[in-house]
Amino acid sequence: MLRALHKFPGLIAALLIVVMTFSGAVLSFLPALEVVQAPAQSDPTLTVATLADRIAIHYPGVEQIRRAPSGQITVFYFDAGQPGAVVIDPATGVGVKDYEPSAFQRWMTNLHRSLFLDDAGRLTAAAGAASLLVLSISGLMLTARRTGGWRRFFSRLRGPLMGRLHVEVARVTVVGLLLSSATALFMTASTFDLIPQGSAPALPSQVSGQTGAAPGTMTLLRDTPVDALRELTFPYPGDTTDVFLLKTNSGKGYLDQGTGTVLVWTDASQWESVSETIYMLHTGQGMAWLGLILGLMALGAPFMAATGVILWVQARRARPCITGNVGSGQADTILLVGSEGGSTWGFAATLHAALTQAGHKIHAAPMSQFAPHQYSRAERVIVLAATYGEGTAPASAKGFLDRLAALPNAPDMPLAVLGFGDNKFPEFCAYAVDVTRMAGEKGWKQILPMATVDRQSPQEFARWGRDLGRVLGQSLELSHSPAIPRSHALTLISRRDYGVDMQSPAAILRFAFPKVGFWTRLAGRALGRFSSGDLLGIIPEGSHVPRFYSLASGQGDGFVEICVSRHTGGLCSGQLLDLDVGDTVQGFIRHNPDFRPARGRKPVILIGAGTGIGPLAGFARANHSGRPMHLYFGARHPDSDLFYEHEMKDWQKTGHLTAVTNAFSRTSARTYVQDTLCTDAERIAKLVSEGAQVLVCGGRDMAAGVTDALADILAPAGLTPATLKAEGRYVEDTY
Repeated sequence: MLRALHKFPGLIAALLIVVMTFSGAVLSFLPALEVVQAPAQSDPTLTVATLADRIAIHYPGVEQIRRAPSGQITVFYFDAGQPGAVVIDPATGVGVKDYEPSAFQRWMTNLHRSLFLDDAGRLTAAAGAASLLVLSISGLMLTARRTGGWRRFFSRLRGPLMGRLHVEVARVTVVGLLLSSATALFMTASTFDLIPQGSAPALPSQVSGQTGAAPGTMTLLRDTPVDALRELTFPYPGDTTDVFLLKTNSGKGYLDQGTGTVLVWTDASQWESVSETIYMLHTGQGMAWLGLILGLMALGAPFMAATGVILWVQARRARPCITGNVGSGQADTILLVGSEGGSTWGFAATLHAALTQAGHKIHAAPMSQFAPHQYSRAERVIVLAATYGEGTAPASAKGFLDRLAALPNAPDMPLAVLGFGDNKFPEFCAYAVDVTRMAGEKGWKQILPMATVDRQSPQEFARWGRDLGRVLGQSLELSHSPAIPRSHALTLISRRDYGVDMQSPAAILRFAFPKVGFWTRLAGRALGRFSSGDLLGIIPEGSHVPRFYSLASGQGDGFVEICVSRHTGGLCSGQLLDLDVGDTVQGFIRHNPDFRPARGRKPVILIGAGTGIGPLAGFARANHSGRPMHLYFGARHPDSDLFYEHEMKDWQKTGHLTAVTNAFSRTSARTYVQDTLCTDAERIAKLVSEGAQVLVCGGRDMAAGVTDALADILAPAGLTPATLKAEGRYVEDTY
């Protein structure tokens, strides 16, 4: 409900909100400009009486003196029967320039208030303000959900760049948008007399009939500072029944033109004060600095409208058109999908295609359409469930748990649940856990224990697919890849070969930046910026599925470098290791922002084996500040597999690396990298107690051994690898 409340008003009113907020932003800068241009009032004790006398000397036909919230004082007068208006210097009463209302400001104001459509336009603008108010409130609540509660509202965001930008701008601007939209609705209600209005004082019934009293002789004008003046209107010349009208911040009233006596006075009501405060908050008139801030915040709305539409389009595109989807009553496998942004549907399409190719009849549908009474021929139900915010159901899974809870008995066909999430969030795959728990309470038999896919990992998805295939008694290979970005031709400029003596060929491959023109770079179609630890996607010949390699270099190094080892039957690794200098491959960058040293000066422990040294070497290469970095590296043999041997020695001399500890599994000592950690347990424990971050890269078996070793090392201090992971101090990049 909350997401629908945020999405649909945004999509429907996007263009209107853009027009209203952009025009409002422009108008908000004008009060500040007026303050800058207005003649300064150097005497804070200047009274309305003195000001009026000064003006009357130079403009005997003065009709009205008006003070704007910016402090600009304008005089309207008649001279030889001709009207005039001038901005005056309050210190002298002399005009400094003719007053000419800005045609641009008038045009922009009409656009902002009514879209040039009078009352119908005002109501349309009010609808836009109401939509913005709903979007601001629902956006606040959704952001709190996404970040794990109000206390974590400004915590670091994760996920796709467009989504992060949308929320980051919202977090900065939402207060201003709330204020602007709420005050706009109040002002519209005031325009249509839907709220109480201040009443004008009744015209006096008795006047002296005298004329000619100078403003300087009038007590009320002498007691009123110019800073409090709104408007002073003079009586019509020759009309003995007319009077002075004075409007100030505190009220308004009439003065006798012959005696200066106050004939009628009405104090400003509390409601008028509220109305004027709301007008000031909305326009910035009288508080130009606030207008500037609100104007800058208002510019966030067009940005969020654009990114919101892009996110909606991306979500629509992310849900693929699944071909060969049979009816629910004809399928032997029911595939239910719980997705928020649409990415889980991509995995569902891959699974659907693989099962269909294996001879199954598949019906794929959102989890919200769960209807077991329709699955007359189904032999199994497979649920792919993402998690939204603090463990809640994603958009396409609404109502699933309620339907499951309402069933009198568990469905006859068995269940498999696969959760999708990001293990950096405290509620990792919590919704999939809830589904599994309720299924267990219902007695719903499960084909497989619940499994998870972290950060859309194709490798973890493929492993789960093999487990599912074993249960089904057939081979099931799930080769899933998200949408492939634009690739670029990368030319190999050098290579260093390793591992031949150990029958495990590997190489450090260095590629040149692809050459692109200025306009291509300006349009954002170049390779893009990257850092060590990001991923290089390579599309091998004869395949549309990219393989990913951790980068051992950053943008500032001037080249693209990876470490590759040959895998038996590996299509991509074989092609890469067959490259000669001058050959090219197609590649693209995929950012991996979570796998890199955190900011600051605290120590870093780098642990890797084999080609997992790549990003760790990149981190050392980029450590120009001499931050403490301790490298633990495992290889087969020092004469065959010691990647970056010479660089490691140089980095130790220059302070890029504090210490290097190697382990070799094919020597007489036969040690692994986790063994070196245990040997160096005292130093490891001390570094972690000092706040060190641990970065691990390499095979999953190696990573599991490292986790076990660190668990033993950290136990005396009451710490665990899981604790460090939750704090962002233990990060893995495994394959």
